[in-house]
Amino acid sequence: MDVNQYMGMFLEESREHLQNLNSCILELENAPNNLAVLGEIFRSAHTIKGMSATMGFTTIAELTHEMENILDMLRKSQLSASPDIINTIFKCVDTLEQLVESVATNSESSIDSKPLISKLKALAKGEIIVAAVIEPQAEEIALQISNIEFNDTEIAVLNKARDQGMNAYEVHIHLREGCLLKSARSYMVMNALDEISEVIKTIPTAEELEKEKFDLSFQAIIVASCDVDKIQQTILSISEIEKVDAVPCILPENTAVSAVQQVKKVDAEIVPANAAATMSTNVDKKSKSGQSVRVDIDKLDALLNLVGELVINKTRLEQIGLTHKLVDLVETIEHMDRVTTDLQSVVMKVRMVSVGQVFNRFPRMVRDLSHGLGKEINLIIQGEETELDRTVIDEIGDPLVHLLRNSIDHGIETPEERQAQGKNPIGEVRLIARHEGNNVIIMVEDDGKGINPEIVKGIAVKKGLITQGEADKMETNEAVKLVFLPGFSTAEVVTDVSGRGVGMDAVKNKIESLGGMVDVETKINEGSKFKIRLPLTLAIIQALLVNVSDEIYAIPLGSIDSTINIKSSEIKTVQNKEVILLRGQIIPIVRLTDVLNIPESLEQPEELFVVIVHSGDFKAGIIVENLIGQQEIVIKSLGKLLAGIKVIAGATILGNGQVALIIDIASLIQ
Repeated sequence: MDVNQYMGMFLEESREHLQNLNSCILELENAPNNLAVLGEIFRSAHTIKGMSATMGFTTIAELTHEMENILDMLRKSQLSASPDIINTIFKCVDTLEQLVESVATNSESSIDSKPLISKLKALAKGEIIVAAVIEPQAEEIALQISNIEFNDTEIAVLNKARDQGMNAYEVHIHLREGCLLKSARSYMVMNALDEISEVIKTIPTAEELEKEKFDLSFQAIIVASCDVDKIQQTILSISEIEKVDAVPCILPENTAVSAVQQVKKVDAEIVPANAAATMSTNVDKKSKSGQSVRVDIDKLDALLNLVGELVINKTRLEQIGLTHKLVDLVETIEHMDRVTTDLQSVVMKVRMVSVGQVFNRFPRMVRDLSHGLGKEINLIIQGEETELDRTVIDEIGDPLVHLLRNSIDHGIETPEERQAQGKNPIGEVRLIARHEGNNVIIMVEDDGKGINPEIVKGIAVKKGLITQGEADKMETNEAVKLVFLPGFSTAEVVTDVSGRGVGMDAVKNKIESLGGMVDVETKINEGSKFKIRLPLTLAIIQALLVNVSDEIYAIPLGSIDSTINIKSSEIKTVQNKEVILLRGQIIPIVRLTDVLNIPESLEQPEELFVVIVHSGDFKAGIIVENLIGQQEIVIKSLGKLLAGIKVIAGATILGNGQVALIIDIASLIQ
């Protein structure tokens, strides 16, 4: 069996089950008598055991087997879910995660699972569950050759093996009661026998073993040079084997075959290691195979790029049709537009995954951190069904880890401190996700002590990040944002959780690299709120094309509130900054010619086009020379050479083949 072709499936399903174990064990910790949760934990552990055994990862299979024993005793009320048992099961999950990742990286694991296995056995109150029983040879009943029918080819092989000094054995394998993946277990047995012997025949046949057409036992006729003990020990090393009976298989002396029969090839009858290559590792998956398909993310990226190229060429065809007044082409393009829009929508939906895939790893992390810090914390997760592009999902995990660790370590006080302030001794941390236009908002809130702006300014001055003069003039909201500066840390003691001067600046850099932004709000003794705004997708967006001094720029439509015409006289100056008054609200003005160092036209028009944009709670009016119109654009990276230009988010190719730069609104107005 070539296990490599199943490796991706094994790793992905193992990670899913391990995450499910983390979530369910947390539930079990809060409700120790919940049999439904126990059943779910048992099923996930059993599935991991079956898959790992099938793939040949015996260490993982052995650990999950011992873990199952404890879980089974919990289900039968022979044990209670004490803190020691819960912690040990969590340790099992952590060890399994490390073992699975070592398989993923194809590296040798330095993890010794034997002490943990010993602990599991000790927790079973001395009732060590023996994986298999070897019965004394004297008590075995010799199996008669007359009970098994051999064809001429098989007899020839047995005679030839005898002539070469090898022994023939008849092996009875008995599976443990309740074994679910019997076909996978039979494959493991045959694979193990192939390493020490040659399998001549199985009862039932290999095909019937594969289809699980047998009860809890099956037979194998083998020829080997080793003894009976070696055969038994080899098979008993596989989990869920109850008993092995191996006795010599002796042919009657008068059994003879012709010379031609003796030299017949027996490859077709010998059960090779790959005989069970088509065995399903999880029977339940068969019924679902037509409902979902696992697709490599690289293939989705390639598909999205092709859709992007299609959008670009559709735009070019539109331009050609309008320029040359080709009515038939324009009508065809209108139909093509509907098709490409639907295609783009389908591709984007395929790439969308719920943020719950990231969020569901945090309850366990919060539990461990709160225990380590001696704090009581209630984590509340909301909006985990909110969907986000897969490429963004893969990148936001680390920033959220930093923010949660920061809230737990620095934000939430100890139970004693909270009680002294009249607060609930149990701190609360909220992880919230929701859609907002073409963006996804993710917030990490806590009801801790908040961030003191005066302390922040003092630390920033002490570290040389700002001057005392700048600190004196700084407003509260600006002071709080100093926590995002590189090298800033409010930790008085360096811990394993945070406080090494890294973290918050890394969060800001990562979020901005994804085209998003992060902000913080805080109130002393009431708590802090970190707000992340991320684009829904990083690939294809709707944009407004504008002219600025013969250059075309694209402004993302999701950031635009409105477009207006104003007269030059309506622009006022407040504190040396240009502003306009719009519906009673003062809106600062941004001239793209100044920001991008573009030469202005010599003639200043009386009327100006202003695009009112927003980023978070900030608004601004961008002055442009002309509005071209709304268009679907494909975002292209500027490459490493031009990376880091804050005002530019990327580029796109227009219908006429011209390149237009995309304005990054967040960095432009904040």
